[in-house]
Formats: sequence, structure tokens, C-alpha cells
Amino acid sequence: MIEISNLVKKYGDHVAVDNLSLTVEPGKIYGLLGPNGAGKSTTMNIVTGYIGADSGTVKINGYDIFAQPEEAKKCIGYLPEIPPLYVDMTVYEYLKFAAELKKLDRSKRKEMIDDAMEMTGVTEVADRLIKNLSKGYRQRVGFAQAVLGYPEIIILDEPTVGLDPKQIIEIRDLIKKLGENHTVILSSHILTEISAVCDHVFIISKGKLVASDATENLINLMSKNQEISLVIKADEVGAREMFDKIANIDDIVFEQPEEDGTVKVLVTAHKNCDIREQIFELASASHMPILEMHSVVRSLEDVFLELTGEGDDK
Repeated sequence: MIEISNLVKKYGDHVAVDNLSLTVEPGKIYGLLGPNGAGKSTTMNIVTGYIGADSGTVKINGYDIFAQPEEAKKCIGYLPEIPPLYVDMTVYEYLKFAAELKKLDRSKRKEMIDDAMEMTGVTEVADRLIKNLSKGYRQRVGFAQAVLGYPEIIILDEPTVGLDPKQIIEIRDLIKKLGENHTVILSSHILTEISAVCDHVFIISKGKLVASDATENLINLMSKNQEISLVIKADEVGAREMFDKIANIDDIVFEQPEEDGTVKVLVTAHKNCDIREQIFELASASHMPILEMHSVVRSLEDVFLELTGEGDDK
């Protein structure tokens, strides 16, 4: 549905988007991740036709956003980080105005507006001035504008920024609902949000695409080794002697022993070799009770930090 090829955008000497290429397939919710200044918003603004590019192509359902902007934009609903609302209008007046701007079929406008309001949960506030709505409801009105006219692609830039926890949950549920009938591209700094909502993740760093895969696949690919965290009632010397008897261990890190006679250990072993049973049997034979043992599961945050270098010491 979206094909970005060799996209470049510069601001003076700064390269915001650096030879970026990616493809968006229909029927999925995509997450666009990257540190501040990575080029996410610039990419979204180019894809939606708000700004041009220095080189490269962007095609929306086969339409070139630069050569055929009107046809391409008809396929897209866009919600910027700050919703473009006219706060002195009622919700219905604003959506009617948006429908006129989008040149929607006059005979179907009322039906489309009603559908957009129902889908985004703003029907009950249709006659209220937007300036009198809560931030959560204003965000919903922004969503209604984006879905108005049934565009195939919905692009959302930081859709939950500034919302309270209850509103965030409501907006996430709304995004999932939109994903049932639309292809959604979501930019967010909240990694748990991407994990909870998105089927596929693009990670951008310094204007380049550094990863593109399903969230679960990314985590599995980046988890090169098996990591096991333990709390053992033993001294460090005795624990080291026990672990020396186990093959396939790559690394062992001991924390400072506790006053209660326990020591915390992080064991790194080969990915395809589960050593937990060996640890249990040897610890039992050595009279070293295991008080805790669990596998360390990497998160999307770990993957993000590793791929973007954001976790490196500066």
C-alpha cells in the first residue's frame, strides 16, 4: 500500500532522512520507532504530502505522492501529534468542514460523518464546542477527522502524548479497532504502546531503517543467548565451582553477596541449550538451595536501545 524508495530529505547540512526504503502491506498495524531526531516525523510528513523530498519516491496505492498528490492523499487519513482542530466549532461542524475539505461525496457526507463519530466514540458530544471537551475527547475528534471518508491508510503521529492513563487505554483500544478495517502506521515514543498495539515494527536511526520485522521476531532475533537470573544460598566461590561443571555457559556475573548468605547470579548460555535442569540438579547435590530462578526475557526497549545505540555511554 505504501512503497518508499531511496528517500532523502536534508535541512541544510543535516540529513533528516537518509536513503530510506520500506514497504507497508495492507491489513496490519505498523509501529514507527526511533530516537528524537531520527527522522520519523519528517518521513510521515513526506508520506502525507505535507513536505517534499530531495530525492526518492513515495507511492500510495500506486500513486506518486509528488506527481499525483490529490489521488494519493485520498487514500490517507492523518492525525498529527497536535490535532488540527478548530476549537470554536462544534464536533459536528468541524467534521462537516473536514468532509468539505476532503471533497467527499455530498450525498454521503452525513452518513460518513455519523460513521466516523460512532467509530471514534464522539457521537454523544457532537453538538458540543471542541474547546469545552477534555483532551481525550479532542484526540478522539482528531481520530474522527482522520477516518472520515474511509481512507485505507491511517497515519498517527504520537496519538497518546499528553493523555492520562485511562485515556491512553481508550485510544489504544480505538487504534486496535481501526486496525480491523484499515492499515495503520503509528509513531510513538512509548515502547510498551508499540508492543501492545502493533503487528510490525520499523526502527529508524539517523534517518536510516535499521530494523523491520514483527515485534516478536525482532526480540527473538536479538536474543542471541539464553540468560538466566538466579538467587542461590551459597558463597560465590562454591557457586563458581558448581557452574564450572556445566557446559555451554558463555558468561557468569555475580553480584555482591547479601548479608543473608545469598548471592545473585546472571548466567549467559548458548541459546539452544536449556541448562536450567542441570543447574537445579547440581545445586541440589551441592546443598545450595535455589531461592529464585527465571529466564531473562528481552523487551522491545532492549532491542531499540541496541539497534539505535541509545544505550551507549557517551
